[in-house]
Amino acid sequence: MRRTELLQEIRVMRFEEAYYGWQERRLTQDEAACLPGVCVRTFRRYINRYEEDGLEGLYNKRITLASHRCALATIPRTTG
Repeated sequence: MRRTELLQEIRVMRFEEAYYGWQERRLTQDEAACLPGVCVRTFRRYINRYEEDGLEGLYNKRITLASHRCALATIPRTTG
């Protein structure tokens, strides 16, 4: 597992913990946002994505895409 994927998994687990604490009214939104280390507005965005799409809504889909800055692999030409 790459580092980015690992960090994403950790972020999702922290969000779930914060979300359930907020749902059970043990935490305020401010306190719950501190667990995954995001601002309150971002936490609300995560809540909306989680309630609409479940865990899939929280995953960063850009991780699986190739960077537009990445140099393309070239095939060496043979002369002859």
